[in-house]
Amino acid sequence: MIKQTFDVIVLGGGAAGLMCAIEAGKRGRRAAVLEHADRIGKKILISGGGRCNFTNLHCRPDNFLSENPHFCKSALAWYTPADFIALVEKHGIPYHEKKLGQLFCDRSAQDIVGMLAAECHAAGVQIFLNTRPLEVQRGDGFVVRTETGEFHAPALVVATGGLSIPKIGATPLGYEIAQQLGIKIRECRPALVPLTFNAEDKQSYCDLAGVATEVIASAGRQQFREKLLITHRGLSGPAILQISSYWKRSEPIAIDLAPGLKITTALRQDSVRRDLATAKSTLHAALPIRLAERWLELHSPQRWTNSALDEMERQIHRWEVLPEGTEGYEKAEVTAGGVDTDELSAKTMESRRVPGLFFIGEVVDVTGHLGGHNFQWAWASGFCAGQAV
Repeated sequence: MIKQTFDVIVLGGGAAGLMCAIEAGKRGRRAAVLEHADRIGKKILISGGGRCNFTNLHCRPDNFLSENPHFCKSALAWYTPADFIALVEKHGIPYHEKKLGQLFCDRSAQDIVGMLAAECHAAGVQIFLNTRPLEVQRGDGFVVRTETGEFHAPALVVATGGLSIPKIGATPLGYEIAQQLGIKIRECRPALVPLTFNAEDKQSYCDLAGVATEVIASAGRQQFREKLLITHRGLSGPAILQISSYWKRSEPIAIDLAPGLKITTALRQDSVRRDLATAKSTLHAALPIRLAERWLELHSPQRWTNSALDEMERQIHRWEVLPEGTEGYEKAEVTAGGVDTDELSAKTMESRRVPGLFFIGEVVDVTGHLGGHNFQWAWASGFCAGQAV
């Protein structure tokens, strides 16, 4: 069995792991990236519809969810979207802002993976593909055993990602290493994930699959104004993916179907024309026709009194949906929860219990909003660990 020694071993050739290895290599550290797949950056390649929403111009700490909302502040301040944009521009990669500060490659996500590979090469980073860790041991440093050999280093960086999208190779390895070494894990759950209807709502709405409209989706104090999409199984679209990270089982989400609009004004102004036909024309102006028709089928009052109009207005702006569940890790963009931030240094990502052990990226209990924030956390946490190993 081949034995190789490095200054730092990085488990995972995704966004966070590659950034960490690059920064460590730039500082003269001999870095090895162990990636169990046959290529690096598989999640980068499928992100943003294949164009990689690589950061967000407006990324701030309040775009993240964690048991400790302050933990991400130091890393995000140290490595900003402007820093990553400078790297993209250095490599001549064309990009554009789509909306809400979201930056995408003009061509393909392969540009970002190619850039990271080139930076690794320039920094002397060695990348080992098809290399699955079988065992991690801690003694005088760390030993990672694989089918092809042993890797030894005084520093180990766990950048193995979360449980989302198992079809491209997601595994619980990072959490298992943490638990093996006595490091606490916050309960994991799918996040940025479509929600499924309960049986009653499925019967009422699933035949409207494909209908989309702008809404405000709310859960607790959190709300997002973006598009909603009705699917064959429930609700999706950016507004729902965003609110799913905050949704708690057995609690409803509230959806404002007509943000900023007064739906019943026309009906109130003309008491003679308070009827279903007027309600239909009013709703058709505010909602997709199929959704407007279905809404009236299910919710139109028997008598068009002022109090009935009040209730109709209220229901349009607060459609309460009690989801049955989520589409799970198969459809989740990220994993919420993970390695407890109380266990880590916010400046370096190093374990407080186990010197030389670092956790970065999605495996940590820091989850960003949709729109490039999770990539920015990967770059920032990877950068911080790369400066410290």
